[in-house]
Order: sequence, then structure tokens, then C-alpha cells
Amino acid sequence: MKRQIKIGVGDAISTAKGFVDAWKRAEQGDNVVAECRLYFENLETLLKTLTSGRWVLLKKLREHGPMSVRALSNELGRNYKNVHTDVRRLEGVGLIGRTKDYKVEVPWDIVETRLSLAA
Repeated sequence: MKRQIKIGVGDAISTAKGFVDAWKRAEQGDNVVAECRLYFENLETLLKTLTSGRWVLLKKLREHGPMSVRALSNELGRNYKNVHTDVRRLEGVGLIGRTKDYKVEVPWDIVETRLSLAA
């Protein structure tokens, strides 16, 4: 089964409401499918976190599989320190993980982002 994470913008109240609604449905015996979600406070924070360079980094990791940060920086043709910073940021929000031998990996097959234009 493909692992998927949904990314969006949402405040703490709406995020908590979604969690509580799912909990209530589960208590009532409804079939609730677990979803991995990552919400940012606002669009600016999302775009600051998921820069084009970091998106390329995620795609490269997904394409080549787990590797060291040094090998990743070589693959990307980027400075090690900058790649390390990007990896730490993406690891901090859960978009990158570590293998048992400390290589970095992308555990997701699908990263879906949904943005609403409505206020």
C-alpha cells in the first residue's frame, strides 16, 4: 500500500476539530481510515518550509532511495551545509525520516498538497 501524506494550511482549532470528528466516528463504529496530515499555520510558512530546492531534494531522495546527507549533496550538486540544513528542516516536520543506519529517506510515496483560495 502506498504511503501518503496530505499537506495543507489550517489553524489549530480546525485541525483539532478534524481529529475529534474522526475520533467520534471511530467510537460509533464507523470505518475510519487513518490519514497522515501535515498542516501549516499559514501559506507563507508552508512555502518557506517547502521551497523549490527542498522539493527537488525530496524528489531526488525518493528517486534514489536512502542515502547519506553527503551523498545527497553530491547528487544535487549543492553545498553540504545547505543540504544538511534542508534535511534537518524537512526531518523536523516529518517529510524525511532516517533508516537504522542513519541514512535519510522519504517514507512517502505520495505528497498531496491542497490549498484553498477561500477565506
